[in-house]
Amino acid sequence: MKRKTRRLWLVVFCLAGLGAAAGLTLNAFSSNIVFFMTPSQVASKPPPSDRTIRLGGMVVNGSVHRDLKGQTPINTFEVTDGQAAVTVHFEGILPDLFREGQSVVAVGSMAPDHDFTASEVLAKHDETYMPKEVAEALQKSGKWDPKFGPPPDASSWNSMTAQTPGSKPKSP
Repeated sequence: MKRKTRRLWLVVFCLAGLGAAAGLTLNAFSSNIVFFMTPSQVASKPPPSDRTIRLGGMVVNGSVHRDLKGQTPINTFEVTDGQAAVTVHFEGILPDLFREGQSVVAVGSMAPDHDFTASEVLAKHDETYMPKEVAEALQKSGKWDPKFGPPPDASSWNSMTAQTPGSKPKSP
């Protein structure tokens, strides 16, 4: 075999090995990536039940229900982005800062009955904080524009209409 041929085969084997390593790495990451979704995205295209996602939005006023199953607290509430709402079930103690009408991110998966089963619930850390993904979802849906002040109360979302650029928010 000529020297050029050996060099060519060496390059081909190195590229094949590098491609295989990259493919295995990406495959390992794909099972660990947690995507952020809003309730309207979940309603339009529900993720597979074996996929872990982060569901973000505002807790609907009056939707929080608490029960006990033995010693374990069972919490049920709805999360909305102003266009759709998803029922969330969570077994465990909710964060101290969890409130109705406040932003929340729940980590978990969709159940076969189209409810969301959360393994973790994350709440805001002060009165002005909103997760970046939730703020972007509210802006995209037209329910809030930061130049007009803080986000509207979640209880008023059903009566709101999408804003056109430059218009002021409508009151219920």
